[in-house]
Formats: sequence, structure tokens, C-alpha cells
Amino acid sequence: MESPPPSTSGPAVWDVDALLGRLTLDEKAALTAGVDSWHTASVGRLGIPAVKFSDGPNGARGETRDGISVTPSVCIPSETALGATWDPELVAETAAMVARQALDKGARVLLAPTVNLHRHPLWGRNFEAFSEDPILTAKVAVGYIRGVQAQGVAATVKHFVGNETEFERNTSSSVIDERALRELYLLPFEYAVKAADVLALMTGYNRVNGRHTADDPRLLTDILRREWGFRGVVMTDWFGLSRTLDAARAGLDLEMPGPSRSFGAALAASVRAGDVEEALLDAKVRRLLTLLNRVGAQEAPVEEPERPVDRPEDRTLNRRVAADALVLLSNRSVLPLATSGLRRIAVVGPNADRPAIMGGGSAGVVPHYVLSPLTALRERLGD
Repeated sequence: MESPPPSTSGPAVWDVDALLGRLTLDEKAALTAGVDSWHTASVGRLGIPAVKFSDGPNGARGETRDGISVTPSVCIPSETALGATWDPELVAETAAMVARQALDKGARVLLAPTVNLHRHPLWGRNFEAFSEDPILTAKVAVGYIRGVQAQGVAATVKHFVGNETEFERNTSSSVIDERALRELYLLPFEYAVKAADVLALMTGYNRVNGRHTADDPRLLTDILRREWGFRGVVMTDWFGLSRTLDAARAGLDLEMPGPSRSFGAALAASVRAGDVEEALLDAKVRRLLTLLNRVGAQEAPVEEPERPVDRPEDRTLNRRVAADALVLLSNRSVLPLATSGLRRIAVVGPNADRPAIMGGGSAGVVPHYVLSPLTALRERLGD
């Protein structure tokens, strides 16, 4: 497994331990839960800002209203298409473009990439993941993470782990033996930690062998932190289930979104009652403050309205990625088309004029523009 590149982040803007020592118990606990759909808590008296998150598998989604993005963004080819390029460096370029769009929206944490595996054709989020192959997924994910974090944005690898079904996703249990867990399901996450130094990780909605991942000390502490050396922030998926005591002891750092349910005030109460050691809370806050240092959160401008920036170079890159993602199964002397001899072209299927360019959900964005195959052919070939 290749080693991570040297850190490109600047010097820390906070003395984390000194800042931690100035926080009250309630302030520390507040930092372990979001305040709304996309922001962490702030501590104004100490200059700790709220940090904005953005979904990212299909582009920087930014703020949403009724589940729809407010501000247009580059819509990149799906992660399955990125996987089909077999090109981690091209994926890194694409991810850097997404990170720049996240910064246009004031976000410093990108909720991508998804590295769950294609295990069944009926999984409703296959389009949001790279591949059925753990090595290909791992290599491409490393490229994605490096591309994002080189722009000063934290990548979030998700969903840890065995989260390959949408059916009863909050209660289902993925029963996985140790060899399959290590060789298939955990492998892309291990690469993300060891080879890409990913800054954040998101737990899944599901249980693994009977236990919710956000409450599982073997996954979050024994494997993720002790074996792999992960030093970043572990967060829940949005409204994912976690239990205050179990999650606090297992190694969960951040409950999203807000207002808090398991952490925040509930975690402060557990510390006061003696059920959770304050040192555990301190470790969570230290990891969060360290992440904020890595992305320069203190030096970030005061949040402004999101900006829809449609760069010509982004269009060019997006077109190159889409072309590289195409898979030609066979060519019986048909391609390239000799346009001079064409008289008629049949374009078949409803999506010819109503293009399906994304899967939706957390991977849905409002694109800067949409061009259907039929329109593009007419522009190129005339009537």
C-alpha cells in the first residue's frame, strides 16, 4: 500500500490543547453535534467558527431546500463512471474540481467519496459507489481523497461499513465473516486511511453482525484507530442511529445533523453523571479542532451566499472524464462514424431527450447546464 503524500496544509492556526483547556464542559459537548443540516456548532467567545459541510459524490451540493440544491454546481460523472476510467489521477483532478466548487459554496468538509461495494443490482445507491471490486475502489478512492484535500477541503470516506443495501437500512444487519470483512468491505476504507490520510469518516446506517456501526468499538477503535492509525473525525450519517454511552465509548466524534439527540447536551449530562469519562469527550473535541486546523477554518472568510461558478476549464475536464468513462464492448468497423456519408440516425429511448445524468439523493445537484444526446447530435449533425 502506497504511503500518503506530504501534507500540503499550512501551519496550525490554533494551539489545540490550549484551546481545549479553555472550553467549558457544555461547550465541548456542543461541538460533538451539528446545529442544523450542514453546520457544526460554533463557540463565539473563543473564535471557533461553525464549519459547513456539503454532499459530494456527484458534485458539491451545498445548501438544500426540500432536498434540492439551492445553488447550481458542476455535475460530475457518477462514481461508477469514475471507477470505469481506471484512472486515479484523473479522478483526483475531478475531485479537486468538486472541492473548489465546495469552497465556492463556503463548505470546508465534503461528504465523499462513497466506497461501499456493488454487491447487488438492486442496491439503490450503486451509482454513488465506484465498483464491485475492492482494489479498484480503493485505488480510485485514494485519488479522490487526495484531490479534495489538496484544495484545503476535508474528504469524508463513507459509509463505514457493509452498507450495501437501502432496504430497511436503519435496522438491517450485514452478517459478514472476518475474511470477507477484511478482504472486501474494509479494504477501501483501509486504503483511505493509510494511503490517503483521509480527514473524516462517516458511519453507515446499518448494523454489522448485529451492532450499529456508530456504536461498535471493535470497528471504530480497535480496527480504525488502533490498527490503522486513523486520527480524523468519525461522524454519523444524517440521522443515523447511535446510543449516547455506546457511541461515546466506541469512538464516534460527531453526530449529524443538528439539533442533537445522542450527543451534545445528552453527552454533557452523561459526563456529569460519571457514565462517560471527560477524557473521552476531550479526545473527540481535540480531533474536531485538529480537523478545523487542517482546513484552515479559523482563517476562512465569514460565510457568504453560495456562488454558482461555471468555469470553462471545468466543462472541459468534465467532458474528458465522461469520455474516459465510456466502455466500448466491441467495434465492428462502425466507429468512428464517417459523418459525410450519414443520411439518417435513429436515437432510441426516452432518455435521448430527457437525459438522466444523476441518481439523486445525497448525490443529486442542480447542474449549471443539461444537454441531451438528441440536442447534441442535432447541433453536431444538423437536421
